[in-house]
Amino acid sequence: MEVVLADALLARGGDPCALLRAVCAPLSAERAEALRLLLQRLAAAEAEGEGEGQGRAAGEALRRAAWEVALERCRPLLRLGEGAAGGAACAERLRLGRALRGALRHCVQLCGAPLAARLARDALAELEGGGGGGGAAAEAAVEALAAAAPRLEEPALVARSVAAALALLRDDGEAEAAAALAAGRLLPALGGSGEALGRVWEGLLGAGGDPGAGEPPRAGRALLALSALCDALLPRGAAAGPDARLCPRFWRLVQEGLAQGDGLCRRRARYLLKRAVDLCGGQAACLRCPPDGGDEPSLFWWSAEENEALLRFWETYILVLETLEGNQIHVIKPVLPKLNSLYEHAISGEKGCWLFHPSWHMCIYKRMFESENKTLTKEGILHFLELYETKHLPSSLGFSEFVIGPLMDALSESSLYSRTPGQSMGACPPLGMRLQNFLATYLMLLPEEEKGSFLLKFIQKMTSRHWCAVPILFLSMALACIPACKVLGTDGLQALRDVLQCTMITHQILLRGAAQCYLLQTAMHLTDVEKVSLPEVSSFILCLRPDESLRRDTMLWIELCSWLQVNDRNFRKSVRSDFEHQETSSLYQYVRGLVVEYLKTPASERENCFMPDWFEAKLVATMILLAADVEQMRNKSSGKSNIEWIELEAFLNPLLDVLMKLGSNAYIPTLKTDKSLQLLLKLLQTCSLKCSNTQDDKVLSFIWKSLMTPVESILEFILRQLTTNELSTVGDLDRCDLYLALIPEIVNLCSQVSWKKLPTIKNFILSLTNASIRNFRETNCKEEPTLKEQIRKVISMASLTVVCEIMDRKPEAHLEALPSVDALKRFILFFQFNEVVKKPSYTEEKSSLCEETSSQGWGKIVARYVRDQWICLRFVLNKFPMLAQEEAASELPLSIVERSRKILQSALEALTILPSDQVLPVFNCMKVLVPKLLNSSESLCIEAFDLAWKIISSLSNTQLIFWSNLKAFVQFIFDTEVLAVAASAKGQAYAKIKEIIFKLIDLSTTKTGVFNVVISHCCQSWIFPTINDRSALTDAFLNAGNYCELITEACVFGTVFRRDQRLIQDVHAFVESLGEKCAANVVTESTNRDDHYVRVCAIKFLCLLDGSNTLHKMFMEDIVSKLLDKDDQVSRSKTRYYANSLQHRIKNRIWQTLLVLLPKLEQNFLCGTLDKVFQAGFGNNQASVKYFIEWIVILSLHKYPQFLSKFWDCFCYDEEKLKTSICTFLSVLSHFDIILQNTSEKKPVLKKALIVVLQWCFNHNFSVRLYALVALKKIWGMCKMLHVEEFEALTPVIESSLQQVENMHGTGNARRNWQRIQDHFFFATFHPLEDYSLETIFYTLPRLSEVAEDEWISLCKFDRFTDIPLPPTFQWYQSRTELLDLKPSDWSQQDMGSNSVETDGQTEWTDVQKKIIPWKNSTPSLDLEMVFQDRAAKLGKSNSRLIVVASLIDKPTNLGGLCRTSEIFGASALVVGSLHYVQDKQFQHLSVSAEQWLPLVEVKPSQLVDYLQQKKTEGYTIIGVEQTAKSFDLTEYCFPEKSLLLLGNEHEGIPANLIHHLDVCVEIPQQGIIRSLNVHVSGALLIWEYTRQQVIKQKQK
Repeated sequence: MEVVLADALLARGGDPCALLRAVCAPLSAERAEALRLLLQRLAAAEAEGEGEGQGRAAGEALRRAAWEVALERCRPLLRLGEGAAGGAACAERLRLGRALRGALRHCVQLCGAPLAARLARDALAELEGGGGGGGAAAEAAVEALAAAAPRLEEPALVARSVAAALALLRDDGEAEAAAALAAGRLLPALGGSGEALGRVWEGLLGAGGDPGAGEPPRAGRALLALSALCDALLPRGAAAGPDARLCPRFWRLVQEGLAQGDGLCRRRARYLLKRAVDLCGGQAACLRCPPDGGDEPSLFWWSAEENEALLRFWETYILVLETLEGNQIHVIKPVLPKLNSLYEHAISGEKGCWLFHPSWHMCIYKRMFESENKTLTKEGILHFLELYETKHLPSSLGFSEFVIGPLMDALSESSLYSRTPGQSMGACPPLGMRLQNFLATYLMLLPEEEKGSFLLKFIQKMTSRHWCAVPILFLSMALACIPACKVLGTDGLQALRDVLQCTMITHQILLRGAAQCYLLQTAMHLTDVEKVSLPEVSSFILCLRPDESLRRDTMLWIELCSWLQVNDRNFRKSVRSDFEHQETSSLYQYVRGLVVEYLKTPASERENCFMPDWFEAKLVATMILLAADVEQMRNKSSGKSNIEWIELEAFLNPLLDVLMKLGSNAYIPTLKTDKSLQLLLKLLQTCSLKCSNTQDDKVLSFIWKSLMTPVESILEFILRQLTTNELSTVGDLDRCDLYLALIPEIVNLCSQVSWKKLPTIKNFILSLTNASIRNFRETNCKEEPTLKEQIRKVISMASLTVVCEIMDRKPEAHLEALPSVDALKRFILFFQFNEVVKKPSYTEEKSSLCEETSSQGWGKIVARYVRDQWICLRFVLNKFPMLAQEEAASELPLSIVERSRKILQSALEALTILPSDQVLPVFNCMKVLVPKLLNSSESLCIEAFDLAWKIISSLSNTQLIFWSNLKAFVQFIFDTEVLAVAASAKGQAYAKIKEIIFKLIDLSTTKTGVFNVVISHCCQSWIFPTINDRSALTDAFLNAGNYCELITEACVFGTVFRRDQRLIQDVHAFVESLGEKCAANVVTESTNRDDHYVRVCAIKFLCLLDGSNTLHKMFMEDIVSKLLDKDDQVSRSKTRYYANSLQHRIKNRIWQTLLVLLPKLEQNFLCGTLDKVFQAGFGNNQASVKYFIEWIVILSLHKYPQFLSKFWDCFCYDEEKLKTSICTFLSVLSHFDIILQNTSEKKPVLKKALIVVLQWCFNHNFSVRLYALVALKKIWGMCKMLHVEEFEALTPVIESSLQQVENMHGTGNARRNWQRIQDHFFFATFHPLEDYSLETIFYTLPRLSEVAEDEWISLCKFDRFTDIPLPPTFQWYQSRTELLDLKPSDWSQQDMGSNSVETDGQTEWTDVQKKIIPWKNSTPSLDLEMVFQDRAAKLGKSNSRLIVVASLIDKPTNLGGLCRTSEIFGASALVVGSLHYVQDKQFQHLSVSAEQWLPLVEVKPSQLVDYLQQKKTEGYTIIGVEQTAKSFDLTEYCFPEKSLLLLGNEHEGIPANLIHHLDVCVEIPQQGIIRSLNVHVSGALLIWEYTRQQVIKQKQK
């Protein structure tokens, strides 16, 4: 139509030049489009009339006008750019720009090479000069070059244009749009000539020999240009230019594009690959791309003999790539087996070598590894590791780089290491197992010279990022499982050491320790000892933490000792070794030299006031113990029974020499004394870490006996240092810490070896105590103490603290009888608490040698000083509470209560001034003080509660100090006496404690393990009080009744864990399942922080209760009532709840607890409770809850048959109430034989049961009938056994009914369901009496009823939780084997998992989803802005003549769906009422980008009449989709080629005023009752019918 109008305008306008100038001024978007159309027609006319003489003058005038339009109108407007305007202004500018570009192209066609050269020079000047205008100017210049390129004739201009375009492609600046235009428009335009094509090719692939050409452009831009040039680079005929298929760099670029993160880039790469494969398949010729180098296979090759096989290979390959774009695992998983066929095709069966380059496979896996869908990533990794477990692994460097690069990057994701649904708790995740197998297989297949470098890079990659605990654990495990080979040297050991440092980041102690164990095993298996020295090995060993991995009582320590023994004298000699004549170094020589070198002090060095680093002492102590154990191992292997310990004695002698001189030689250098005492302390601490029986440890025995010798000398030296003025600076406080840390270790040493040194220790304690008190009093007398005196006060208080702690921990030494203890008590009682030491003046501070303290440093000293005061007070209050009260009463004017109140106020003050990590002793003191003050000073006690809780809650994000403080807080708040006094008054303190209970429970939902501490402490203190007094036991258990909410909440405690939390729990369980094989299990302290332990503790507590004890009985009845109320509350809050939701879990836990308590309940209480149980049975419950309710009813009726009348009443409700619950009560009847065991008169009861069941056997609901028939079968069997004559009349009816059910025929599910319900565990195997056990209640039944796995509590958890021991006579413990061996199978669920198992077992799917576009219908580019005609031509779309008019439709969802349908079936245009719909999210969600490939035309409903008339004049038949009196049936109507479909409004259809303009109406035949279809569905049906008819016509032609 536009062409007709343009021709008419030219015919009437006369002078075309004048017409052009008239249209140009001013140049709006509409005028620009008119200008483009005029120039298009003029250029076409000029081309047709070229050579005619009469038109030359007019032609010259026209060319001048076109020159003027191009340079004075189009080019300046293009320079303005499209701007950043939004909305309508932006759309207007885009429209203007599109028209100007078209006009410029037609001007060049009219004017030829001169205008092209002029435009090119101007544009190149702008690009090369980098003038103003930014990105818009560059875009305009590129557009001008693209318009001029086809007519450029000067080689220099062509070369400059190519260079400018390539420069834009390489530019990483802001001109992204200009670069895209250069790649998508300019380079293809320039590539039309052979010479320019060669330059473009070289520039895009970096193939040129010019060193100044720079790097090739980014992959995305290069692929865009190559896609646009593919017709020239991949020609079907004889190639005039380069053949891309023979260039390795081209294929590398395609592979890079296939694995890019940008979807558009991947699409272009696939497009190029499809074009190349299609070209090769069509030519069926032989070709081979030269290899990059070495013996690697060619990147691409083709053979005429294998044409069909190669086509199948590449079609499968492209199918996999296309499918991966979907990111939907259910679509992708069926395609994964096709990777196996790719792998089989890629490897030659005869030689086992790769026919296709492995990098093609790597592209697929890299795409999967980098997917946003983690499930797809996991599938990709598992498939890769499984596939490459075979022996045909590529040996190329690229494969190793792929493993270290993309594979390891993907392996860093923790969620990939989750268990599969079928795996049991504690099993190794599939990824962990396959990683072990793959790494071992691959490393063994590598050449010997490459193993070391690969492993080094692999380990270094583990240090290149912050790995989480889970990935680093399984990677370390995989490394440890590699068969032993000597491939790692010094760099490898250093890399492993760096990985060890990475493990310290995580706060998961068990996982951290396990990773350390595996890294040490890796070092032992893979290190070449001839390349590493013993100092390097010892430095690595020192990075392992003794409290997490490497300890003497572990198999790992023994393995390390064995490794050192085997490789002794093979280690490389150290650079600093004194044994120059030897090439290697022995362990004995190294350790002996280490000790001597450690204790050596430079004689000329001035006394150093700073403490030496602890690292050396730890190193020497660890190596001494290792060398000693190696010596013992060596002697045992040689058969020696009496070990002389020559080597160990040689190690210890230098240390003993120094220690023996400490007491008598005052001139030993300070550095030497410090280092010797540090080594002594580390030796004692390392030895004390051993947990097993030390009597059989000959190494420790010898070390301890040797160290007993200098005890007097050491204690004398420490006493002199602590009580005289030897320590006088702030720096000396570190030295003081060393001395004080040694005192308890020496006392412990004496207790381990012999108490012969006890007099020495007592004298030392006596002297230290008296001297410390004396020094303290002397310094206290001075008004302005000096720095030295302040330091003395701090040291004296610290010394007294150590004395108190020793007497606390070693009661067997009877140190309380010393005379100095009385003085210590009196001193503490008269002490002014929270006294601080004054900060020294600046001058005094700087004058003290070796000191540069800060206010913060002094603050730590003050905090320590205050904390020590409270430790001493805690000792007095705990050890001598009565004596403290007597002293206070006899010598102090204040009463005991007032004195306690003053101390508690001081404690609150201490909590405000002490750092949170030092409040522990204050909590311990408050525990003693609060019970005495709760009645008289309740507000003060509540203040103490609040302040203590504030501190605990503030510490919740810290890991190291939180748990110790929480334990002290719990012991304080939940002290038996505190709880009892608060409960007796029932005042504010009682309410505050209950408030704290619920705050702690709330905190435990975010910090696992908090509630564990609370419930464990309370249960132990309530049922096992520390005081051996019957009244104390009664008083303690009263607390359980007063605070029964704690037990109630514990019974139902547990959150629904997040996926990451479940993962950590699974990995913890896996590590724990390794047992002693993993040293971390032996070393790491069991914290019992699993949420299950809360319920385990509460259940074990309930199991210990005695039903004959009145207090216990009342408590249990209260718990049962509260649990039933809670169940009712949960049921009311949500009438329907999902399986494994929090509501389901809570209800499950409630009924589990009720089942545990049931045997302990009395008849009278149970009588009232059973009504509530029946009411719960009427509710809408999940299967597991139903089983527990049914079990409780069965046990209750079995024990008390007199309750059967209540049970029969349950069947008397109306059917509405029973429709969801009748199966519960019928299930109870299926165990009627158990119920009647204690009934003497069975016949009347059986008669009643038979009457009840028979009426339900005829229910209309199939499930109810099945349950009733199961119960009938059971009851009728009992009747026959008892030979009840009254039922003889019913025998034929019942027998025939049961026989009919048994012999059920047919293809339906009835017979199968009948068999399933009979085989179900609850009816077939489960025995309510014999299976009553903790294991059945908490593990077996939840497992069989398919409750979530994290709800199963295995019996081992009851065994591991030893805080509450069950009595040996406890009988209800284990399930029967018959029940344990069953697998979950609910009859009502249709063969869960059976289909998936069969599917996974298939090696190849016969058919898969294939959402893939043949390359002929695909496009290399999505971002090029083309006119719709160009775009359609580029797509190769059919020239459909169908127009879909949807202007009457106003719902974006319908329009989006129509847009998608119209684009898929190739409609020529979609007409909408407003183009604004395109921006709607609902439209875009349905259209899935179809609007980018389909011409959209805006015609408002008010303009429809004119539009329809216009289309009629163009030859279109107007077809309305509407039901009218004369409408045609769709199945009978033949669509004309030029058809216009008019769709009606969603509600009103096509208005009457438009129906008169229709040529025909078509209706869709209907069979149903509803009158109309959705408008999108109606439109889709007609569009498809039109397309079907046109396809048939084309085939016939």
